[in-house]
Amino acid sequence: MSSPKEDSAAPAPAAAGPGRAGGKHGPPGGGDRGAWAQGRAGMMSTAELPDRTEVLIAGGGPVGLAAAVELGQRGITCVVIEPRATVSHARPRCKTISIRSMEHLRRWGIAHRLRERAPLPVAWSQDVVFCTSLTGHELSRFSGVLGLSTDGYRSAETGQQAPQYVLEELLRDVVEELPAVTLATGRRVTGLDQDDDAVEIAVADDAGERSVISAAYVVGCDGPRSAVRAAIGADYVGEHALRPNFGMVFQAPELLERTAHGPAVQYWILNRIAPSLMGPIDLHGTWWIIAFGVDRTTGERDASAIIEGAAGTSVQATVLSHDPWTARMQLVDRARDRRVFIAGDAAHLNPPFGGHGLNTGIGDAVDLGWKLAAVLQGWGGPGLLDSYEAERRPIQTRVIAAAAANNRVLAADLLDDDADAPGERGERARHEADSRIQADKRAEFHALSLVLDLAYEKSPVIAADGPGPVLGDDDDPVTEARPGARLPHAWVAPGRSMHDELGSGMTLLALGDDPFERLVRAADDRGVPLRVVRQDSTLRDHYGAALMLVRPDQHVAWCADRMPDDVAGLIDHVRGAGTSGGGR
Repeated sequence: MSSPKEDSAAPAPAAAGPGRAGGKHGPPGGGDRGAWAQGRAGMMSTAELPDRTEVLIAGGGPVGLAAAVELGQRGITCVVIEPRATVSHARPRCKTISIRSMEHLRRWGIAHRLRERAPLPVAWSQDVVFCTSLTGHELSRFSGVLGLSTDGYRSAETGQQAPQYVLEELLRDVVEELPAVTLATGRRVTGLDQDDDAVEIAVADDAGERSVISAAYVVGCDGPRSAVRAAIGADYVGEHALRPNFGMVFQAPELLERTAHGPAVQYWILNRIAPSLMGPIDLHGTWWIIAFGVDRTTGERDASAIIEGAAGTSVQATVLSHDPWTARMQLVDRARDRRVFIAGDAAHLNPPFGGHGLNTGIGDAVDLGWKLAAVLQGWGGPGLLDSYEAERRPIQTRVIAAAAANNRVLAADLLDDDADAPGERGERARHEADSRIQADKRAEFHALSLVLDLAYEKSPVIAADGPGPVLGDDDDPVTEARPGARLPHAWVAPGRSMHDELGSGMTLLALGDDPFERLVRAADDRGVPLRVVRQDSTLRDHYGAALMLVRPDQHVAWCADRMPDDVAGLIDHVRGAGTSGGGR
C-alpha cells in the first residue's frame, strides 16, 4: 500500500489516490479482529493515537459521535478524529431532536440524559406561532408540533427541542465512557489511501504534527467540506438557493415575558421590517433568530433593528454570534468507495425547515454502524455493507425534497400588509392569513410519517415476498409490521415498549405458539446473534404477523405467520451473505 496522499492546506482537503479496486470485507488480514481492536477511551495527543483501529471516523459532530456510540457499544474499536477541541455554543444549528433519533438514544440508554440537559422541557411548549411580531397580532398556530406530542401512541418517546451542542456534548461524554472508542480532538484527516485489505489515513494536529492510522473501514462524517468525500472523488449534486439568510444568537432576558402569544418553540414573524423565524434556546433569555433574505453585511449592520422588528418593540439585546447561510438541496453522487463511507452532511444537505438534517444523519450513522459491526464480528456478509446506499439514499432523497418544499414558503412569502390593520380590514386579512398558513405550512410541523414511517423498500437485505411496505400519513398511521419498515411501537408493560425488548443483534418476535426453532438453529450455525422475544397472541392483530425478524436498527427484516421452508436462506438473505461486495 502506498502512503496516504495529504493536502497541505487545511481548508480544502485534496482527494487521495484511488487505491486498488475490489477488496475483501472484514478486518484486514482475515477474520481475526485481535490486532485491530486497540481503541482506548479519552482524548489523546497525536503521539498517543493508536496506529490501527477497526473503524476510523472523520468528524466528531453529532453524526460521527452517533456512529461511534453504535460501534463502541458493540465493542468495535474506533478512533474519532475531530478538529474542534471544544463544542461551540455560538451556533445552535439543529434544535429539533426527532422522535426517531430519541428512539435511538433510548436504545443506547441515554435518552433521559439528553432530556435532563435540554434547556427547554417538552412540557413547556409544543406550539409554533405565526404572528406579525412577538408583541403584535397572532395569525395562526400549530400545536403538538415536531413530534413533541406525548400521547404515547406512535412511540415510547417524544421529540425534544435542544440545541445541537447539547446533544453533541452528551455524545462526547458517552463515547468517553466506552472503552472501545478514542476521541481525538484538535486533529483533522488530511488524506487517505486504501487497498484490498485496509485504509491508511493521514492525520494532522493543529501544530502540523502528522501521523498515519490504519483502519479496516473509514466513515466520513466531516460535514460539507469533507476531506473524506474529496478523497473518494464523490461530488454533491443538486441545487443551491439564491436567497441568503442571516442567523443570530442573542441575549434578551425580558423578551420572553413580553411576548404576547405565550410559550412556543418557534415564532414565525410576518412583517415587512423583519420577516424571520425565531425561538428561545433556554428560559433565561437566550434566543436564536433567522432573518430571511438578509445577507451578512446587512445582518451585521442592522442586527439590532432586525431583533426589534421581530419583537415589535424596543429590546435590550446583546448579540452573541452571527451565522449567515444559504440553503442547499444536495446529495452526493455516491456515498461509498470500497472500505470508505460518508454520512450526514458530508453526504447530503437540506434546508433546516422541518428539522430533518441532523436526524437524517443520525439515521445514516445507525444504519452503517450496526452493519460495520456485524461484518467485523464475522456474522455480516459483504452484501450487508452494499445495502447502506441502497437503504439510505432513497430516504435522503425524500427528506431533501420535503425540506426543499418547506423552504419554498417562508415568512416573506406569507406577508399581508393588512394583518396589523385595525377593524374589519385587519380581521379579514388575519383570517385569510390563518387559512393560507395552515394550508402551506402544516406538513412542516406534522411530519411523523416522514420521521417514523420511512422504509427500506428496495433493500437487498430485506426479505419481502409481497408488495413493499404500506406507508401511512400523520392522520392514518400504519401500525402493522412490514418488511423494510420500522417495527411499530407497542406497549408491553407500563413504561416498556416492544422496542425495549429487542436485542443488539437480530431479534425474533414470536407472538403465539408458532414454531421457530429451525430459524434459531440456522442463526446459531452462522454465528448470528439472535434474541427470541415471546409474547402472547394479543399483539398479533396489532402487528399483522405471528413472526417477525427485527434488525438491530428496529427495522423489520422479515415477517410472516409461519416459518419459510428455507430458514438458512432467510438468515443468509438478511445478513447479506452469498453476494459479492466491492461497493464502488
